[in-house]
Amino acid sequence: MRITTTVLKSLAVAAVGALALTACGSNDTPAASTSADPNAVKLLNPGKFTVCSDIPYEPFEFVKDGKNVGFDMDIAAEIAKDLGVELNVITSPFESIQSGLFKTQCDAAISGLSITEERKGNMDFSTPYMDDDLTLVAKEGSGITSVESAKGQKVGVQQATTGAKFAKEHGLVPVEYATGNDQVMSLKSGQTVASLGNQSILGYAIKNEPTLKRVEDFKSGEQLGIAVAKGNTVLLEKINATLKRITDDGTMKTFSDTWFGTTN
Repeated sequence: MRITTTVLKSLAVAAVGALALTACGSNDTPAASTSADPNAVKLLNPGKFTVCSDIPYEPFEFVKDGKNVGFDMDIAAEIAKDLGVELNVITSPFESIQSGLFKTQCDAAISGLSITEERKGNMDFSTPYMDDDLTLVAKEGSGITSVESAKGQKVGVQQATTGAKFAKEHGLVPVEYATGNDQVMSLKSGQTVASLGNQSILGYAIKNEPTLKRVEDFKSGEQLGIAVAKGNTVLLEKINATLKRITDDGTMKTFSDTWFGTTN
């Protein structure tokens, strides 16, 4: 619409009055802070908690019916819920995750990532959310009840893992496979007398195999954590708060039972 001279004069008077009121009130009311809230989580993509994960790695993260599912994905969804944002998952090579390069495109990395001193030099870790010790799996009634009873015999292990190293150090004959499922298949077919590996992987692989059971567990000290860029303490505190909540209310146990089966 067109603005007349009378209207302009009225607007000018109103503006002067508003400035006067602002000046009068400046001694009584503190001005709003223009600095960012130091306790606010800064996300790379506003409204999204972006997570890097090396998919597939069952049962931690894999695609089913077009969706990212798994133990880690359930935990990531809980963190996003507590942050009040959407979960955004980016598939990344494990090398970029363990080297810390994930920070260029993701807020955090959750991918069955073991906490190590070397990795702590490139990233900060959450409190551990899982102890991933070793277990020995054998057929029911096979006579294999411990590592001692399996000495000198072929035992399936996963390539380049702590399980493979443990087998060599304890007198077993390790036969290396790419996945936990491959280990179980070799055990079922009789190519090996047992399988040795992380409880998480083998527990998932045998949870629907009634003839196979865990016969002995071993403490390896491996713990899994969620990684963030070094110095991102605000996000780390939020992640730790979610991990505590879902541990205390039993949600974490539900996730564990779903993906890894009942443990000994």
